Amino acid sequence: MMELDSRSKVEAVNSAVEEAGSEEYSRDERDLMRLGKKPMLKRNFGFMQILGFSCTVLVTWEGILQVTTPSLLNGGPAGVFWGYILIWIGSISIYTVLSELSSMAPTAGGQYHWVAMLAPKSYSKFLSFITGWVTLIGWQATTASSAYLAGTILQSTILMLDTNYIPKPYQAMLLGWAVLAFAFVINTVGSKTLAHFEGLILILHVLGFFAIMIPLVYLSDHNDTSIFTTFVNSGGWSTQGLSFMVGLPSSVFALVGVDSCVHMAEEVKNATKVVPRAIQISVLLNGTLGLAMLIAYLFCLGDLDEVVEQSATLGYAYLYVFLKGTGSPAGAATMAMIMWVLGVCCLVGLMAATSRQLWSFARDKAVPYSVQVTKLHPRTRIPVNTIAITAAISVLLSFINLGSSVAFANIVNLSIGGLYASYFIVCSLLLWRRLQGINSYDSRAAMIGPESLQWGPWKVPGVFGVANNLFACVYLLVLWFFSFWPSSVEVNAQSMNFSSVTFGGTVLFAVVWYFVRGRKSYNGPVVEVKL
Repeated sequence: MMELDSRSKVEAVNSAVEEAGSEEYSRDERDLMRLGKKPMLKRNFGFMQILGFSCTVLVTWEGILQVTTPSLLNGGPAGVFWGYILIWIGSISIYTVLSELSSMAPTAGGQYHWVAMLAPKSYSKFLSFITGWVTLIGWQATTASSAYLAGTILQSTILMLDTNYIPKPYQAMLLGWAVLAFAFVINTVGSKTLAHFEGLILILHVLGFFAIMIPLVYLSDHNDTSIFTTFVNSGGWSTQGLSFMVGLPSSVFALVGVDSCVHMAEEVKNATKVVPRAIQISVLLNGTLGLAMLIAYLFCLGDLDEVVEQSATLGYAYLYVFLKGTGSPAGAATMAMIMWVLGVCCLVGLMAATSRQLWSFARDKAVPYSVQVTKLHPRTRIPVNTIAITAAISVLLSFINLGSSVAFANIVNLSIGGLYASYFIVCSLLLWRRLQGINSYDSRAAMIGPESLQWGPWKVPGVFGVANNLFACVYLLVLWFFSFWPSSVEVNAQSMNFSSVTFGGTVLFAVVWYFVRGRKSYNGPVVEVKL
């Protein structure tokens, strides 16, 4: 632990200001030091860059096409549409709470650091440790799933062009490795260009939306407005309402993970204001694009039974909708490749956010070999070791698909179970603390912690903040509960949802590791400096 007295710290800040020549950088340095953290990473991200980062990690309009099939089977077209509206509203509520917390404490640790600040002292250490591991596993699973999706989508695109092609699991794995290698290179060798890369991808994200929707709507036959009232219960559930709730979590994947920019906060200029703003704009922009694409897709869906049947061959229902709508394998493949390119760009951002979360957690001595894990590249000050570890974990998880795609799919579901669990913990703790009272923002305060908690420059005032916080907690609890349900009443090895097993195993591992070693090495976020 490194402690500096007030005078030496002021001198350090002044030196950093002179070197950087930026008043904003000085404020960011001070904001991080008030959390007890020593500034280590370069702040390369401005507002547009971190907005592009957040939007491309969410990939909502792209993602909603890829994950709607389970909702079509349990819910139908109407269930997909109304479910998306509900998820979007819930996501806005969640990310508003996370915006408040990121303004309060803009640190790469995110959820586990916030829990350490908000939880009662007697439970703070344990809850923070468990939250950190749940978040870590959730982000690692999300990165692995993104690489896997990239591989399988490329296989399905080849199949549209060559009907004699027989996709093999090992091919999807190797294709996934290729895109992981690309993401690794951009995050390491091309680290200086990462911020500019994300700003460019924001433009492609918006242009790609029109490149897909215009030919889809113009060339396809259209359904009527019955799509807004046609519900389906293919799972054999006792009521349509229960079927709707079972199908609802699959669409969550398209709007999960906006806290990616939170884990990049120590590389963002004016983070206490820019990160919350980027979160809010990205969820509104992506949500709007996702809703427009979803409506277009449902109107162009055609016969639902035919689409579901063909998706068993192509792997993804939306690819058959592209193929049927354009009437051209080459045209459908071009549209699919646009989405594939944006998916690969998403993986670049996922790897960056996941590696920063791991780096921060290791910085606080919560993972094995923390000293080695947290080493930065001496020239670029990039956490190369955690980037490599993240890529390696995704490679190892991909081997599961060789034995069972069902098992891998349930590992992937950890992204929802893990991240939603971390969101619920921080949202419920913030609700508890805000009801007790939190001090107003004071930029002159020396330290911000459990005993000196204060709001950041961005927050929802008064009763509106409490109401939103309460709604976020209820929404998270309900969606998290239904994320563990199987897709049908008749459960077999293919339809079983093993997410409860994988999530429970993750939590059990974290608890055991805490009592074996974690409680000795982890004492919450380490205070590296003091103002």
